[in-house]
Amino acid sequence: MEEGSGGSTAAGGGGVRWGVVVVCGSLVYYHCGWRDASLLSLFADVLIVLLCSLSILGLLFRHLNISVPVDPLEWQISQDTANSIIACLANTVGATESVLRVAATGHDKRLFVKVVVFLYLLSAMGRVASGATIAYAGLCAFCLYELVKNSRPGRNDSSGGTQDSS
Repeated sequence: MEEGSGGSTAAGGGGVRWGVVVVCGSLVYYHCGWRDASLLSLFADVLIVLLCSLSILGLLFRHLNISVPVDPLEWQISQDTANSIIACLANTVGATESVLRVAATGHDKRLFVKVVVFLYLLSAMGRVASGATIAYAGLCAFCLYELVKNSRPGRNDSSGGTQDSS
């Protein structure tokens, strides 16, 4: 997708990134689907694991006399980033509301039928499987789609390798 990223690292980085997404999705599916725990419990467990990992790393760095500067300003996001995240969420909610409003008025018959069929399919899937199972299946389908999209033979992967060797 990015032209200047180099083809040799783009395929490996994309695979690793989607591998991490599948592992995180599997964790959420196991925690919420099989253990019947809530998302709050999942977030608490993840927070405990992160805090324990950071404390062990801190003890290791202290033992090896490695200083890690921690600047609180590095962890903050800019105002523009926060505004763009909120704008993206507002646009998504606004677009969904407008689609449902137009479908509810009945002026666009095709949109009305699409919304009704989609909502019926969601209802039927909700009766057959749990929400965590459906979300996990969607995550797996999305990851497979991205993996196939990024590993197409038509991509210009050989140009990145020749640029690195010259």
